[in-house]
Amino acid sequence: MSTLLLHDEESSEVGKLADEFLESHAVMQDPTELSAAAVVTAQRLPERVREFLARVRTEGPAVTVLSNLPVQEELEPTPIGWEIAAKLRAAQREEMVLLLCGAALGEPFGWVSQQAGRLIHDVCPTPEAETSLTSASSTLALNFHTEDVFHPCRCDYVSLFCLRNPTGVGTTVVPVTALDLPAEIRQVLFQERFLFLPDDSHSLSSLPDGAAGPDAADGALSSARRGAVLFGPADAPYLRFDIDFMRPVPGDREAAEAIEAVQRQLSTSAERVTLAPGDIVFLDNYRVVHGREAFASRYDGSDRWLKRLNLSRDARRIRALTGRQSVII
Repeated sequence: MSTLLLHDEESSEVGKLADEFLESHAVMQDPTELSAAAVVTAQRLPERVREFLARVRTEGPAVTVLSNLPVQEELEPTPIGWEIAAKLRAAQREEMVLLLCGAALGEPFGWVSQQAGRLIHDVCPTPEAETSLTSASSTLALNFHTEDVFHPCRCDYVSLFCLRNPTGVGTTVVPVTALDLPAEIRQVLFQERFLFLPDDSHSLSSLPDGAAGPDAADGALSSARRGAVLFGPADAPYLRFDIDFMRPVPGDREAAEAIEAVQRQLSTSAERVTLAPGDIVFLDNYRVVHGREAFASRYDGSDRWLKRLNLSRDARRIRALTGRQSVII
C-alpha cells in the first residue's frame, strides 16, 4: 500500500481550492464539463500531492491512501440513502475535494444506471437495504469484487473519501498477487469461459444499448458479458472477479471449479484498510478486489459515510464504445 499524509498547510490549500472550484462550478450541470474542468484545476493541487499521484499511475500500487484531507468540522448528519444526499446536495465541498484529487489520477466518469447518473456517489446505509448486495447495505458484508465487473469500460480506479466512520468499519482488499493457483486453474482463468453480470447497484432498465453481451444466455444472464478472470501479462496478470455477479459459461464444470478456487484463496488472503475522516483510498480496479465488513447501522446521523468516484486512465474508450461525447456511460 502506498500512502501520503498531507501536511496541515497542504490540506488547507486543498480546501481553499475546493471552495474556489465549488463557487465557480456549482451551477455546472453537465458532468462531462465538470469532469474536464476538474482535470484542469487538479493541476493546482499541492505539488507533493500531484507528484505522489503521478507515481501511483506509473508504479501501479494496488491500494493508495491520501490522508489528512479537509472535512468540515460541522459536517451535516449522515443521510439515510443517496437520494436524500442528492436532494440536499450534502457535503458538496467534500465532493469537490474528492473530484479534484481523483482528477489528478484519472478522468472522472459515471453511469446513467447508477444514482441517477451522478458523477460522485454517496455511500451510506439505507433502511430496508441492510442485506442488499450494494453499498447501501450494512449488516451484510460485501464480498470481494471488481467494481462494475461486467463492463469493458469499468473504472481503472475506484476512489472512496471517508467523511465519517465512527466504528472503524473496514474496507477489505486482496491484491491479485495474493493468488497462488495451480497452473491448470490459471490456464482456465485466462480463457473467456466466464459470464459477468451488472451488480444490483445498476438499474438494468437504464443500461445503454449494447450493454448486453452477444454471448449472454437468456433470462437472468441477459445483460452478461463473456470474458476471462485473469488477463494481460501472464507473469503479472490483471484480475476481474465478483463471486456474486459472475457465472461459468453454462455446462463448463472446469470454469465453475476455477471460480471456487479463486474465492477460497480470496477469503483467506484479506487485508483490511480502515478509513478515517479525511482519508481517500484509491483502489486499482485491475490489481485488487475489494469488499466491506458488516456493521450495525443506527440511522441517527452518525453512520459511516463515504463519497465515491470512478476514474478512467483513458475516457476515450468510453466515447468509443458509447458513440457519445460524454463521461456518463
